[in-house]
Amino acid sequence: MELKKIAFSICLLLMLGACTHSTNQKIDKILSDYSGDVPGASLIIIKNGKVFLQKSYGLADLEKHVPVTAATNFRLASITKQFTAMCIMMLVEQEKLKYDDTLKDIFPDFPEYGKKITIAQLLNHSSGLIAYENLLADSVTRQILDKDVLEMVMMQDSTYFEPGFKHRYSNSGYAVLAMIIEKVSGRSFATFLAENIFMPLKMDATVAFQDGISEVENRAFGYADTDSGFIFKDQSRTSAVLGDGGIYSSVNDLYKWDQALYTGKLVSKPTLQIAWTPQKLEGTPDNIYGFGWRIDSLAGHRRLHHNGATSGFRNSIQRFPDDSLTVILLTNRSEPSVFPLLENIAQLLLR
Repeated sequence: MELKKIAFSICLLLMLGACTHSTNQKIDKILSDYSGDVPGASLIIIKNGKVFLQKSYGLADLEKHVPVTAATNFRLASITKQFTAMCIMMLVEQEKLKYDDTLKDIFPDFPEYGKKITIAQLLNHSSGLIAYENLLADSVTRQILDKDVLEMVMMQDSTYFEPGFKHRYSNSGYAVLAMIIEKVSGRSFATFLAENIFMPLKMDATVAFQDGISEVENRAFGYADTDSGFIFKDQSRTSAVLGDGGIYSSVNDLYKWDQALYTGKLVSKPTLQIAWTPQKLEGTPDNIYGFGWRIDSLAGHRRLHHNGATSGFRNSIQRFPDDSLTVILLTNRSEPSVFPLLENIAQLLLR
């Protein structure tokens, strides 16, 4: 009887090993364009709280021929928004903010239209704030900051639509949220992130990067693919805006972030459920955005996800909390979109 049990266990392990090998081969094929002496990629698959698979491809620095590893830090771009939203949720739980506080409540000098824009609307992209990218004059060559974004929107006298009426993705809103965090907490946005999220979670290499103030260890540099090959394209005029996209992190540290989201370590579970509930907006019945996360499903599995796209970087995180599955892909090139690649990988694991 014992021999039968041992034989069964051995067969099961062999079957699992063959399955894992097949999955690895399929993933390598999906990400084959990132292998070799090219800008690379860092992938992590987290299943049932454990690292199911971590793979690295290509180079973090073409000039110095530095390979990508699990510790390589990429600019997260808009994946940053979930961290900005978390800071706001923390301040709400500390009773320093309310979701229905308005811009005029927080910044008394804000134009009158700020009376209609709430914190919740900034979080779920229903504020209608004018996109700061469209307000930048061609003559501006320096990198702008979150405070510059606040100043720009305060110079406007209207919004794209009546706040709260519909969804329009807004980088302006998240830059303004960073300034709200600074105003309410009395700490810089980067410091608040470090003290309240990165340090408690031991995300030791993650940073909201500020040139001349902080450093990014094991940094991946961004590139663009051209007809003549890859060219260095690491920064733009908007790369120093932190609230909408300024965090650098690795898959090693994002594993810790993902696992914290199953707990009440940062904010309570009821607060997390608010963040992961699509906002019902008049005129936009199919809105799928919560607080810093898109919410939908893939192959019948509930999904929380977000992409990050900026100069020289394309990233995606897709969480399937009901399946205890998360897939994260970070890359240091401007094309292609990695969302469909990661979706294909996720479907290899979903049953």
